[in-house]
Amino acid sequence: MKASTYKDLQQTLHRLESDAHLGKGLVEKIHEIVEEPLTLMEVCGTHTHAISKTGIRKSVAGKVKLLSGPGCPVCVTPDAEIDQFIALAQMDGVVVATFGDMLHVPGSKSSLAHERDKGRDIRIVYSPIDVLKMAQQEPNKQFCFLGVGFETTSPTVLATVAEAKAMGIENFSVYPSFKLIPPALRMIASHPELNIHGFILPGHVSAILGTEPYNFLVGEFKKPSVVAGFEGIDILQALVMIAKQVVTDSPRLEVQYSRVVTRDGNKTALGLMERMCNVVDAQWRGLGVIKNTGLKLKGEWAKFDASRKLGLPPVDYETQSEREGCRCGEVLLGKIIPSDCPLFAKVCSPSNPIGPCMVSSEGACSAYYKYER
Repeated sequence: MKASTYKDLQQTLHRLESDAHLGKGLVEKIHEIVEEPLTLMEVCGTHTHAISKTGIRKSVAGKVKLLSGPGCPVCVTPDAEIDQFIALAQMDGVVVATFGDMLHVPGSKSSLAHERDKGRDIRIVYSPIDVLKMAQQEPNKQFCFLGVGFETTSPTVLATVAEAKAMGIENFSVYPSFKLIPPALRMIASHPELNIHGFILPGHVSAILGTEPYNFLVGEFKKPSVVAGFEGIDILQALVMIAKQVVTDSPRLEVQYSRVVTRDGNKTALGLMERMCNVVDAQWRGLGVIKNTGLKLKGEWAKFDASRKLGLPPVDYETQSEREGCRCGEVLLGKIIPSDCPLFAKVCSPSNPIGPCMVSSEGACSAYYKYER
């Protein structure tokens, strides 16, 4: 073994040992300071997977109950919009481009994966910029990118739209299915059936938003809230911070993820959203219509809206329904945990997903299936 490789291995082992020691201490601290059991919600799907993978949920059981929130953009995209994506894919001369998570999400009658198997031109990309390059290379086709995501994703897509306009690329469009997190948290914090003591707030979204948009959680609802990173140690530190706020009855908005998140966020990204979009009401799977949680292209940018450009009919949300027995909507709201669903790990699995919470790599059901059965 090379000396440099051996040194790197030693450093890695030392770091892991140090993290394990610190993690154990944080778990012990939680058990020490929490008097009455707490119910907390981790909003982000990446947090859910980190919590499940590292065993945090089990390590704090009896002191902290961790519920998964609606922090998976694929999971909260309604059936009716999946049907719109499929309708786009069925148009002659239209190429639908998407991130991989969307491929297997079932609509009311089909999925993008099934349509691709039938010969429809559906392409997986890692960035919307990739779609611009395709549109340049194949000018005889219309390229539509499925804009599914929260505040982390939407600025990147909007920047691509701006680039398409600057380059004069006219065979590119976006289906905007963007969602905004803070107004959804307001709905959850005020929900009469949920008794959530505090929130672990998303790190990536907060890197864009900053912390100001969450002030209402403390000011109006008195809910201790901490923006956390995604390492196990980050999450455990956030739990200790929330627990201390609860015990001292001093709800605050704190940032554990200070190495990334600032008070003001990313002003360039926020400027793009404000300049290019109107805030609208949006439909969330399992949660219904939530006011001021969607973004739609406005003004000169509206010509890049695929539904307008390609003549899609209006979305029919009235006819959508959950698959029989699927309780994905209740999982997203924090009413139940995935294993409470009668289909979980019996009928519904990653190889046969009934609902999007099992399909997405950020879905709570996927996390529980992989790590907590």
